[in-house]
Amino acid sequence: MKIQAILAAAVASAAIASPAMAQDKSDWPESFTIGTASQGGTYFAYGSGWANYMAETLGISGGAEITGGPMQNMALVHTGDLNFGLTTMGPARESLEGNSPLAPGMAMDNVCAMFPMYETPFSVTTLSSSGITSIDDIPDGATIGFGPAGSTSDTYFPRMMETLGVDFERRNGSWSDLGTQLQDGLIDVVAFAAGIPIPAVSQLEVQTDVNIIGMTDAEIKKITEAFPVSEFTIPASTYQSLEKPSQVVSMWNFAIANCDVPDSLVYEMVKTTMENNDKMVSIHKAAKTTVPQNYTKNNVLPWHPGAARWFTENGYEIPENKIHE
Repeated sequence: MKIQAILAAAVASAAIASPAMAQDKSDWPESFTIGTASQGGTYFAYGSGWANYMAETLGISGGAEITGGPMQNMALVHTGDLNFGLTTMGPARESLEGNSPLAPGMAMDNVCAMFPMYETPFSVTTLSSSGITSIDDIPDGATIGFGPAGSTSDTYFPRMMETLGVDFERRNGSWSDLGTQLQDGLIDVVAFAAGIPIPAVSQLEVQTDVNIIGMTDAEIKKITEAFPVSEFTIPASTYQSLEKPSQVVSMWNFAIANCDVPDSLVYEMVKTTMENNDKMVSIHKAAKTTVPQNYTKNNVLPWHPGAARWFTENGYEIPENKIHE
């Protein structure tokens, strides 16, 4: 009798749950796309893996698109050209306030936060043969690769270098391409801003000897006073070229959604992402900080109602005025 009762309860539960699940999916798009960045960077690896994970788990077709990075992702998600994207808090604030160089004067206010990703450290890589072992060593007129145009690195790192008194020639390109140019001696420095380990750096240090350069206490103080960043430590275990931890600065990244994406889809995506950190870490090691406790790092974007629902259901407080209406 007990077994029959349990089976009956399970059948009844399934009968109740099935229509609800079908109803939840009724307004979902047939497919979705997430804006990432250039190949060789962390955004592309993280975003591609996340899209595949969501597609497999939720039964919806999805994939990643190569873009110019955080600033362009804000624009593409705001206009609805992409359902989802990855961005950094600095470019997000500039875009929200209408200060994006891609669309000056356009307040990109139809972009909502989904979940915290990781911090983006700003670090410098050179060939060991260059003799450059510190930012102060970078010679006047050095050619520095700042990543794709409009990326977090391209938006902030040149200004940081100018603040630190570095005189340079600017070069843009994908992280993979810039890594190749550095190895071939076509540029002197690559100024990376990406989640660690950065695929292009890991590949570089396998192929040649590199110096991964941090910042001095004085440099960090000057940068944190001038930009929306905080101090960050790159563990020595991150790269084989690091003999000790490297002190730099960093900026937080968040996954974003067009605010009109169905609440139920965003809820399921946030639930799946936040409740399966082991899976996220298997996609990219930077996802160790893709955990719900870091939701407080968003002090820029309104929360998507579907995301806010999951966080509030699980004991994380989000004020009503911080949730998109």
